Formats: sequence, structure tokens, C-alpha cells
Amino acid sequence: MSEQDRRIAETIERERGRLRNFLRKRLPDREDVEDVLQDVFYELVAAYRLMKPIEEASAWLFRVARNRIIDQFRRKRADSLSVAVSSRDLENGGDIDSLEDLLPSADAGPEAAYARSVLLDEIEAALGEIPEEQRFVFVAHEIEGKSFRELASETGVGINTLLSRKHYAVLHLRRRLQKIYDDFKER
Repeated sequence: MSEQDRRIAETIERERGRLRNFLRKRLPDREDVEDVLQDVFYELVAAYRLMKPIEEASAWLFRVARNRIIDQFRRKRADSLSVAVSSRDLENGGDIDSLEDLLPSADAGPEAAYARSVLLDEIEAALGEIPEEQRFVFVAHEIEGKSFRELASETGVGINTLLSRKHYAVLHLRRRLQKIYDDFKER
């Protein structure tokens, strides 16, 4: 085994568990976790093979993982992420912004990618603070892309109740994230 192969194998062995746990906290689907993990390690091997020096392999791996999570999030939700505040707003033709539009683009440079990652971490923390039934509806609708009709059919809960639960989840997220938003806006 060459010295380069040995270093790659050691890095993968050392970081695999921590990286998998990091991904599990951020991706709901176990298959996505394994796919992203493989992509990250593929990039590590490719970087070594291209003789790109990686001084802090651990930090580099987590940065690549975070970028892959963002890519995964974009692919799955680019068209259907919306922050619907209530059925009344929908009926009255109110403007509905998408969550994707509210987050800085990761392609806009390192500062925007960092801001995006901070916001995604804060959204995750804020979701952990709301009651389970509100979190379930928000995640199912916003992240998993399920319609309210599908959710009503699966759970037996009425659409208006689901809309109400999501409304309260959105209100909490807005309050919780307002300070962070204001801090980034001032920069």
C-alpha cells in the first residue's frame, strides 16, 4: 500500500463515525446519509489523487459534507419548499416565499455558504423546540415535500388542523430566527 493510500485509509477510518453522526442529524433518510458519506470520501480520494494538499482533513471533510447536504436539500426541495402561513392566506392569494429563496445561495461565495449553514443549523435547533405534532407537519410538508392532502390521508388529521399546526411552527421559527436574520442583514 502506498503512503498516500495509507493516509486516505487512516483518515476515512478515523472520521467515518463522526461524519456519519453529523449527517444523520441533518438528513432524515438513512440512504441519503450513506450516499453523502460515500460522496465525501470519494472527494477525499479524488483530492489526494489530484495532489491537492489537504492540511486539516477533518475540517475539510465536514465542509464537503455540509456542502453535499445543501446540494441534497436543494435537489429535493427546490420546487416545493414553501412557507405557507395559513389556508386563509392561500385563499386570499397572499404571497408565499419559498424557504430556498429565504436562504443565501451557497453558490454566492464562502460568506453566503457560511451564512446558509448557520441558518440551517439554527432552523434545525428551532425545530427541536416546537411540539412534535407541529414539527411533524412542518418537516413532512417542507422537507419531505408531502402535500397537506397526503398528510391528512396518512394521519387522519384534518387539513385545517395540519395547516394550523404548520402555522404555529412557522411563527415560532420566524420569532426564533429573526435575530440571526437581523445580524446577517447588518453585515
